[in-house]
Formats: sequence, C-alpha cells, structure tokens
Amino acid sequence: MLLVDRKERRYLVHLEQGKKFSSHNGGFEHDELIGKQAGVRLETNKGHRILALRPTMADFTRLMPRTATVVYPKDLGAILVQGDIFPGARVLEAGSGSGALTIALARAVGERGSVVSYDVREDMLERAKSNVAQALPDQANVTFKLNDISETIEDDDFDRVVLDLPEPWSAVPQIERALVPGGILLCFLPTVLQVHELCRLLIDRKVFDLVETVEVLMRPWTVGGRSVRPDHRMVAHTGFITTARLCDERPAGQNKVESPGDASLENEEQA
Repeated sequence: MLLVDRKERRYLVHLEQGKKFSSHNGGFEHDELIGKQAGVRLETNKGHRILALRPTMADFTRLMPRTATVVYPKDLGAILVQGDIFPGARVLEAGSGSGALTIALARAVGERGSVVSYDVREDMLERAKSNVAQALPDQANVTFKLNDISETIEDDDFDRVVLDLPEPWSAVPQIERALVPGGILLCFLPTVLQVHELCRLLIDRKVFDLVETVEVLMRPWTVGGRSVRPDHRMVAHTGFITTARLCDERPAGQNKVESPGDASLENEEQA
C-alpha cells in the first residue's frame, strides 16, 4: 500500500498480519488496514491521519528498493510510446537495473507478449526480480537472464529491443540479428556524448534508419487558493531516448540519416 501523511510524504508498505507501520507521526497495526478499501484514512496512535491507497506504477518505481538509479516515470511513459511497445510484443531488454523499466515493459506487452531482460550482474538481476514480483505478482511474461548481450543473444525475432546500458553500441551487431525487420531499437542514455557515439555507429552500419533522439523535461505546477505557479523545482534532464528502425541497407552514397529537424531547416533555407 501507499501511505500518505498530512504533508504528502509517501511510504511504500507491504502489508503483513501482525506487523506495524511506524513513522514520526505515529503508527498503526497492519491488521487495521488489511481488508479495507483503497482510499481509507487511518488515525495513528499520535492522532495523525494517514491516507492509504494502492500504489500506481509511478509511485512504486519512485519508492521501490534499488541497487541502481531507476528510469523515472516521465521517461518510462515516453519510452513506451517512442518505442511503440504494444500488447503482444516480444521485447528484449538489457540493463535490468532495479526493474522499473522491466515492470513498465511487462505491463505494456500484456499476457500475450513477453519480456526477456538481460543483465551482467547477478545482484542487479535479483533486485529486479524482487521488485517485479512485488509490482506484478503474476510475472509469467518476464524472463531474466545473466548474460552480456554484446557477446550473445540467445533468442531472436524480437519486435523491440530496449537498452539501458553505458555502451549500447557494443551490442548493435548482435541486435541486428535478433531484431525483426522494421523493428525498433531504443536506447536510454544519460549523456549527449554517449548519444553521439551511438548514432554515429547506427548510421555507419547502414541498416538502421529514422535515427532520432529526444529528451523529456517535466515541470510540475502548484495550484491552490489564489496561487497558481510553477514549482520551484522541476524534473529536468535525466536521460536521452534514442530510437532507430532496422531496415534494408541504405544505398551507396546515402550515408547521412536526416532527422526531422534537418528537413525543416532545409525547407526554411529554400523558402
């Protein structure tokens, strides 16, 4: 459950019989909440009211235990849309991390789809497995593998490949063999130098087209009483999302992959 106090501080709690929730605002027995409907308010032993709700995926990914920085909700939504993750898709993920992206992908592909998640570190895989099990108790459509996809990918015919790796370009030759024709490769990277290295390689390989990069910024607003203003803090840069489509090899001489921005600029110059 997600517990929210009067100052909107949030706590993620796994309810168990006989256990107790405690905070500086007081606490209560888990048994008082078990069986109650979502949205109920409980009073702590110090007289404070606590709101209890089922956590959304965004709540869970922000508050879940982690061994690595997670992909934040603002980027998860963009990844699902930019990567066109659809129900029934077969998705290869590499860089399981703490499992936030795995959870989003598994929910998006649904029961008819599947997610195969690779990582080179066993501790990362164990943390991701634990978090996915908490968020998605029935995780039959998720498989975890301890492996380096830059060396080998055991399966093929993936509709989408989603990477959260520091050097995704090293896996591109393997991905070319594992991705279906017309499939989408999506990479999430924190720095523009990594993006540049990746895009150069994708262009040089000549079988990737529509190479595009976006960044998502989010500015919350405070609305209350007579005050309507942007928050003093915003969720600015977290990472870049680069996508590319696997296609037939480009003709000789067509070495540059134009972005939509390039075409717009050329049209303006001609006008």
